[in-house]
Amino acid sequence: MADNPGGSQLPAEARAAWAIAKKDMAIYYLKPNIIVSGLLFPLFMFLAFASGKNVPLGLLIPGLISVTLLFSSSTIEPVSIPIERRTKTFERLISAPVSLHAIVFGESLSGFMYSLGIALVPLLVGIMAFGTGIPNPLSLIAGMLLTALCFSTMGTLFAAYPTESPGDIMSMLNLVRLPLIFVSGTFIALEAMPPIGKAISFLSPLTYGNDLIQAAYGNPSYFSPVLDVAMLILFFIIFQLIAHHLYAKFNE
Repeated sequence: MADNPGGSQLPAEARAAWAIAKKDMAIYYLKPNIIVSGLLFPLFMFLAFASGKNVPLGLLIPGLISVTLLFSSSTIEPVSIPIERRTKTFERLISAPVSLHAIVFGESLSGFMYSLGIALVPLLVGIMAFGTGIPNPLSLIAGMLLTALCFSTMGTLFAAYPTESPGDIMSMLNLVRLPLIFVSGTFIALEAMPPIGKAISFLSPLTYGNDLIQAAYGNPSYFSPVLDVAMLILFFIIFQLIAHHLYAKFNE
């Protein structure tokens, strides 16, 4: 296993990452626990919250997209990696002649692709059913891509925990995902939060992704788009490096 691929190895590393992603797509996308955790759970949670708001449903579409990206992007790896540990296929992957960075990115890529497909559902519903316009499509594209990339890598990070049970990882992951929803401006505007809640929100990637998506729909943004993009890229790099360290540590 090469941990530091040189420039000449990058095409091979990219092909390996894509092969890992395609494997997960073919095997795990239609598993019932993936569908429930990645699609139905965020939808029902959002509808339960939206039912208490006296606003048109079309105005809630940006928040629904953000919540869907959070759950769907971080769901594949916490299921696939423990199952592959149980079947002893993950050990063969770790011992393959590719870097851990390629493995982490490849595993994350499957969650990234899955979440973008799932997030198209509320996006298209908003356009076709509620006529929601998107004045700033570039902000929407950047917000969706970077948010999906951040949280798919976070899912891979949590899946580094050496267990063969997906439930163990999903339990830990939900302890992080659920609070993120309420401190990231998706349900409660950042301006309306108490100071401590606002301070915590700055530590959440969803805060910056949701800010970009809200701005795409013409809603007021809390940060500048440049800061949102920079913070999402920073979170992705941090998650990638931590995941690399954990997989190296747990698979010595």
